[in-house]
Amino acid sequence: MRYVAPARGSIDPAAFMRLPLADWQAPAEWLLGEHWPSIAVLNAARSDVMHERFVAQTPSLLHDGQHYEQRIATHGEIATRESNWHDLFNAVIWLRHTALKRALNAQQVAEIADMGTKLRSRPQYAMTHFDEAGVIVVLRDPRLLDLWDAHDWHGLFWRERAAWLDGRAAVEVFGHALLEHALTPDKLLVGKALVFLAGADGGDAAAVCADAIAAGQLLRDPLELRPLPLSGLPGWHPDNGNEAFHLSTACYQPRRAGREYPQPGSL
Repeated sequence: MRYVAPARGSIDPAAFMRLPLADWQAPAEWLLGEHWPSIAVLNAARSDVMHERFVAQTPSLLHDGQHYEQRIATHGEIATRESNWHDLFNAVIWLRHTALKRALNAQQVAEIADMGTKLRSRPQYAMTHFDEAGVIVVLRDPRLLDLWDAHDWHGLFWRERAAWLDGRAAVEVFGHALLEHALTPDKLLVGKALVFLAGADGGDAAAVCADAIAAGQLLRDPLELRPLPLSGLPGWHPDNGNEAFHLSTACYQPRRAGREYPQPGSL
């Protein structure tokens, strides 16, 4: 069933204080204010490195015959529905992760050139899944991968609950649909994860992702993405402070027979 976001003004303000939305409070008035930010306001927030701009998605714009991704690549125009949560969060992601969004766009356009606008390749599916529901996970404790590989969610999120609080595991949301779904506080969220092991010197995982995608080395198949039930993370669901949640919740699915995950990247 297609998700329908709640109306602006009907959302409990506490939802914006809970992860993942708590990480996206600047500028807070875009989310909490009485009025939607205008296209001009969104464009005014762009950094110097972002040459792409937001444009209102109107019937006349769509009549140019271009695919959404092609329009961004050729004209730098990001079609944006006004007064729309999904597109507002897409804009917010563009503003924070410009290089990563640009890399995805370039690869999408390259695939469209090969496939046309009616068919989609496996890389396109992978990139779309990540664009909508993606998260970047950085692990400083590689032992957590064994629990994740086995879909031992009780172990990963309950027995190792401290790992998600003390920095041994860190999550950065990239998918704008995830942020939209988080407007409904009790909704169970599952991300599509790219995983990196932290090196001694750290590293910017989003930048590494952007470079690898731009080089055609990442997101060439949907199976590169690991499911991560985000609702199990501390503070991401109102009920996950109880062990029972981690024993029976619907978003904790067993691993399919034969499913293997790729090795994590390195920072």
